[in-house]
Amino acid sequence: MSPMETVLSSAGKKVTIAWDRPTVIVGERINPTGRKKLAEALRAGDMSIVAREVTAQIEAGADVIDINVGAAGVDEVRILPMAVQTAMETADVPLAIDTSNPDALEAALKVYRGKALVNSVNGEERSLSRVLPLVKEYGAAVIGLTMDENGIPNDPQQRLRIAERIVERAERMGIPREDVLIDCLALTVGADSKAGRVTLEAIRLVARELGVNQALGASNVSYGLPDRDIVNAAFLAMTIASGVTCPIVDAAKVRPLILAVDLLLGRDDYAMRYLRDYRRRQKAAAAGTAGA
Repeated sequence: MSPMETVLSSAGKKVTIAWDRPTVIVGERINPTGRKKLAEALRAGDMSIVAREVTAQIEAGADVIDINVGAAGVDEVRILPMAVQTAMETADVPLAIDTSNPDALEAALKVYRGKALVNSVNGEERSLSRVLPLVKEYGAAVIGLTMDENGIPNDPQQRLRIAERIVERAERMGIPREDVLIDCLALTVGADSKAGRVTLEAIRLVARELGVNQALGASNVSYGLPDRDIVNAAFLAMTIASGVTCPIVDAAKVRPLILAVDLLLGRDDYAMRYLRDYRRRQKAAAAGTAGA
């Protein structure tokens, strides 16, 4: 079976996600959770931080930018389309529109030019019935979270069953399977030492049984632990090897790691991407030393 390809686009650029292609990095930085200055700016309708973060993430190697404006006091229906518009004016890259508010989602999809990634739908009937029609209407792709009315299962087989439900419902509505990405959800190993293993097994099951592309917010695995970057790096490498094709991460922190994983998985002919990035980092380091 040939690898399933998910194509996202902006006004002038396409990004293809597939198992046999380089890992696609979804930049996670435009998210006000735990970021007081960004939350304050969004409440005020100030898009300057959004524009700066888009530029910084592209320079760090992100292929897609996730846009999340959800914070107390933020009118998502008004602010999310503004943030999407700002991102489109700042860089010509595909966007992931990240909201749990269907009205805000539709408002953002209306202004988006290209094929967006909707983040996200889950296995709850309420979510499926409200989000998938918008995905279909606007020709988007969508991330399906392996959770439902009963929460996030601790059993990999149950997460697979939720993924199957999401994919089947999407296909019944005319959304092609290649436009449904699954997120098997990372939970902190600080609270449950088996949490990482459950997620990895779920990723492998989804890859084998459904063949779809997979997203993941990998950094959740280390929540509450010291030296989180070490745990995140180890887990991220394992998830990509297991079937994750577009992790949602801070590109500045993990791009060299992802390039190394792609090299080891045979997705980088003659190590050209790895070497090119190495030279870029050496040049930046030299410029920083010279300017010190």
